[in-house]
Formats: sequence, C-alpha cells, structure tokens
Amino acid sequence: MSTVTDDVRTARGVKLGLPLAIGAAFAFGMSGGWARGLIDAGWTPGAAVTARIWVAALVLLIPTVLILRGRWHLLRRNAGIIAAYGLLAVTATQLFYFQAVAVMDVGLALLIEYTAPVAVILWLWIRRGEKPSRRSILGAAIAFVGLVLMLDIVTGADVNVAGILWALGAMVGAATYFVLSAKVDTGLPPLALAGSGLLLGAVGLTFAGAVGILPIAWSTDDIAYRFGTVPWFVPVLAMGVLATALAYLLGIASTRMLGSRLASFVALAEVVAALLFGWLLLGQLPDLLQALGGALVLAGVVVVKLGEPAPPAEFVEPVPEGRARGDR
Repeated sequence: MSTVTDDVRTARGVKLGLPLAIGAAFAFGMSGGWARGLIDAGWTPGAAVTARIWVAALVLLIPTVLILRGRWHLLRRNAGIIAAYGLLAVTATQLFYFQAVAVMDVGLALLIEYTAPVAVILWLWIRRGEKPSRRSILGAAIAFVGLVLMLDIVTGADVNVAGILWALGAMVGAATYFVLSAKVDTGLPPLALAGSGLLLGAVGLTFAGAVGILPIAWSTDDIAYRFGTVPWFVPVLAMGVLATALAYLLGIASTRMLGSRLASFVALAEVVAALLFGWLLLGQLPDLLQALGGALVLAGVVVVKLGEPAPPAEFVEPVPEGRARGDR
C-alpha cells in the first residue's frame, strides 16, 4: 500500500469533495430536529438513538462485509479501537446529544458539542505535553466567551443545567471521535470502522435497554412537526438513512478528497444545518444574544483549528498513470 499524506489532494478532488462534505454536514445536522419530534411524542432519547443506529448499521452492513472480505483479521487486531469508536465516539455522543435536545434547542446543543476541538487541544496538552499555540489558546478563550453568551448566563435567564451537562457529554464523545479518527496506522478502512462501530453500538444499546439500564419507550402515533404530522417511521428512517448512513458515507468520501484539515473546517456547516432544521422542523430560533454567542463559538473553533500545526510532510510514492492519488 502506498504512503499518502493526509492533506495531499488535487484541484479536481477539492472540486468534487466540497459538495460532498457540505452534503455530509447537512445530513448530520438534521438528526436533532427529527429526534426532538419523536421525543415530544413520547419516545425516550434512548429509543430514538437506538432506532437511528440500528437503521444506519443495517444500511452499512453489506458495504462493510464487502470491504472486509478476506480481511476479517483487521477486526480482531483493532477490537479495542472499534469498541471505543462504537460505544463512545458514536453511541455515547448521539445518545447524549439526543438527551440534550430533549430539554434545549437543537442548534444550541450542537454548538456546545462543537466545542470538541477545544477539548482535543486540552487533552493533547495534558496527555502528551503538546502545548497549544497562542492562536489555539486565543480561539479557546473566544469559544468560551461565546458559550457563556449562548447559554444566557449573563442575563440571569433560567439555564437548563441537565441539558448543558448532556451537551457537554456529547462534546466529550465528539472529542473522542476526533482523537480516534486521527489514528491512521490501523489498516482498517474508514467504512469498515463506521459500519462495525455502528453495529456494535446498536447491539450495546439494545442490551442496555433489555436489562433496564437505558430507558426505552416509543410510540407508533404520528409525529408533529412545524410543517405538519408524519407517520413515526418517517423521522426514524430520516435519522438512520440520511442523518447517519448517508452522512457517514459522504463524510468518508469527502475527507479522502479534501484531507482531514479542510474537511474539519467544512464540517462546521453542520451547526448551520442544525439551526436551519431546528427552524424548519420545530420553529426553534436563538435570540440575538444567543446568536452572537454561537457566532463566537464558531469563530473560536476556527481560530483553534488555524492554530493547529500543519501535518508533517511525508514521502509520497509516485502514483501510476491513470490512478487517482487517493485510491487504495
């Protein structure tokens, strides 16, 4: 297998990758709005996230089996990473996020979750001694100020502490996702990691519900949204097929075309998508102070990203004529 730097990409790859990355961000961003409708209709967050992950896992099952054909040993060799990815980076993140949107606006919950890059910087500093740059520290400070404004703390408004804690839990899970996704020496294809992780998460959630650890309750009543009512399976399929399976596939494809650094910037469009779908599906809109805080959070995350050191240059094997650089 040739060694390819993570951020080597062609102009054609960027041209194709950008719309795929934006599509992935908007697909991910719709999940909170659909889930809130289910929760308001009597579904527990555990039931909503279990349904979402099972649908996505079944959609990705065949592609995962095909890509692992003849390479099943990779699952055994990476069992620990798959377990952490499936149970923490995917399952815990989505469950905590759904718990948060049950009691607070969708867009605000996602904005708190998207302070994850700041948590990654702190983790690398504490764990590995990788001191952040001044720009990263400045970005973290900007994001913190934005978070304070976004939560209406300075105005003395009632703050839903449980919702904030759930959203911060989702942030930790998202940070775990970024840390695990940075591991490039596993030999496990990204699609196989996503598919196996989702399947493990679905089984784990089902077991937790069966033994009573995770409250599971659902209803087959129609679900009300801002535009009208729909059968219960419409939001379930939308979350599983569009907001999870399709989102992961688009995200994987776009990251290979754009490189992780550019793709992580484009992924911030998910916050805009969450606000948009929160308005379209639920009629939720932040007030002026919260909107200013949200803008500061996004600006802070961008500054943190700009403060990250550039990836080290690596040897790139010549690519045979007629073969794309990103092909494996």
